[in-house]
Amino acid sequence: MAEPDIDDIKRRMEGAVSVLDEEFGGLRTGRASASLLDRIVVNAYGSKMPLNQVATVSVPEARLLMVNVWDKGNAQAVDRAIRESDLGLNPATEGQVLRVPIPELSAERREELVKVAHRYAEQARVSVRNVRRDGMDRLKKMEKGGDISQDEQHAWGDEVQQLTDDYVKRIDASLSQKEQEIRQI
Repeated sequence: MAEPDIDDIKRRMEGAVSVLDEEFGGLRTGRASASLLDRIVVNAYGSKMPLNQVATVSVPEARLLMVNVWDKGNAQAVDRAIRESDLGLNPATEGQVLRVPIPELSAERREELVKVAHRYAEQARVSVRNVRRDGMDRLKKMEKGGDISQDEQHAWGDEVQQLTDDYVKRIDASLSQKEQEIRQI
């Protein structure tokens, strides 16, 4: 009898959680962090590129980011990408160096960031559920193909559902922690 690849399901669910952690790292909480700009994508050289492939980000002060654009021709595109992000930042361009002051978070802005965090968490939950659906579909195909019995299909299905529940709980805990971090003054 064949067994479903539970390790693959775990790995894919873990991937959804790690993407969420990266996205949460990009949400600012009042202090400057180079990872704040990790999610920004720039239109450069005729395609969309991550900011870290066209510039270097440094943190000279607690409330300031410095973005050193390697090619001066991309400075405007980087400026535009930072302004259009949902981070609420306004860079000041000086040649190929952008100074990005990190303003104090207002109560209104904190609530906006909490909503963004909830959106990221929901995307992670959807990813985990999609992995569950794929796993359940594979189990049904294995049962129809005669690789596993109906009882085994139900048992493996219960295990996949338990994994899904565990990962959704981790996502919710991560969201709760990030929410407290954002709302902390």
